Amino acid sequence: MSQDTRPPRPAQAPTIPTTPAGCPYARAREALERARRRTALLTDAVGEDELTAQHSPLMSPLVWDLAHIANQEDIWLLRAAGGGPGLRPDLDPVYDAFRTPRADRPALPMLAPEAARAFAAEVRVRALAVLAEAESGTRRNGADAADPDAERHRRLLADGFVFGMIAQHEQQHDETMLATHQLRRGAPVLDAPAPPGGSAAGLPAEVLVPEGPFVMGAEGEPWALDNERPAHTVLTGAFWLDTTPVTNAAYRRFVEDGGYEEERWWDPEGWEYARHAGLRAPLFWQRDGGPAEAPGGGWVRRRFGHTEPVPDEEPVQHVSWYEADAYARWAGRRLPTEAEWEKAARHDPATGRSLRHPWGDADPGPEHANLGQRHLRPAPAGAYPEGAAPCGARQLLGDVWEWTASDFTGYPGFAAFPYREYSEVFFGPGHKVLRGGSFGTDRVACRGTFRNWDLPVRRQIFAGFRTARTARPGEGR
Repeated sequence: MSQDTRPPRPAQAPTIPTTPAGCPYARAREALERARRRTALLTDAVGEDELTAQHSPLMSPLVWDLAHIANQEDIWLLRAAGGGPGLRPDLDPVYDAFRTPRADRPALPMLAPEAARAFAAEVRVRALAVLAEAESGTRRNGADAADPDAERHRRLLADGFVFGMIAQHEQQHDETMLATHQLRRGAPVLDAPAPPGGSAAGLPAEVLVPEGPFVMGAEGEPWALDNERPAHTVLTGAFWLDTTPVTNAAYRRFVEDGGYEEERWWDPEGWEYARHAGLRAPLFWQRDGGPAEAPGGGWVRRRFGHTEPVPDEEPVQHVSWYEADAYARWAGRRLPTEAEWEKAARHDPATGRSLRHPWGDADPGPEHANLGQRHLRPAPAGAYPEGAAPCGARQLLGDVWEWTASDFTGYPGFAAFPYREYSEVFFGPGHKVLRGGSFGTDRVACRGTFRNWDLPVRRQIFAGFRTARTARPGEGR
């Protein structure tokens, strides 16, 4: 993509809701409490043996995630924001995600489940006291002006940023724990109602996004993370984008057509990976021996302890970037770039503005998108018409994370804050960008500018994709 270095117009900054109660600190308290309820749900659902077990070498034991959440809250809310010594700094090495790979974490001297719960509860009590002081004004947004850390401290507290950052962190680990639940064996322990129905029948297969500039990245979003900033103008050519994510039925045609056996569709590294790993279908799919005309086309899948025919109308998920890329090539298309995805999701050609979300600036509601683990599966393709983007695309937020063609890099003018290890250490060709969130992503960690990233081999995450194609001359004018 080419980049226009002109600064964005101030008129494009969205109006950011500060609900509830019109206060960022009240919003932070609600987000923290909502995250903790979900953490409790995910960890109370199983017994001590399953909390301490490693259900896959790809994932940490659930009890590690629980105490890691508390440790990060100790570091950032009690120490960085509160200025105190913290509750258990001695635990930092145990719960440092960079120090010990996931596969090796069972050998760490982790807190036992009840001790981890007690640690998390005590940290939370103290963290809410720090938040109350910030909200009341008794905790200043900065220290002595001569203190070199004063500006950093001010930025951490401004608009409740550090509290929002920690709420997002907890929800991100909640989604990771949800993926661990999907990997665990045994009887079902989670439940949720089915998502609303929907149908792609009657919708166009693809929508046109015209050429031209748009403002990419976050501006006026107080809890946006460092990799979402700064906002900058990007020029894209005209392109066509799938109206909905690729469905299981569509992906099954790729499988049945021998897509996993044809090297020509695959990135060279992806082909080597697919052969080494023995890939034949999305993760959790299995043939059941039934006829092709049966539900699922002769395929079943395991979902949170249940086995069911693969539902044709749902977006495909648990596919790696390599699989998504191979499907796109087989279909005569490609994955959208990250800039194309965000333009489709946010740009309103009628006003020239970049919206906060596909439907506008309002916070996500249950009518807009499948978020927050309200359901344990994606909604059918074509659902959530009230969440449609100006271009007409559906389900750009929620249901499944969507792989893009882009490597994870910093935007022009990127500055790490408040620590390099959140984003910057992952920049480069090794990680691919995902956008949009899944049914397991909370609304606090999902917006039109939010960027996720992962290795192109990852399949356990709730990831799918949609495809694009470059418009022919004259199509995008």
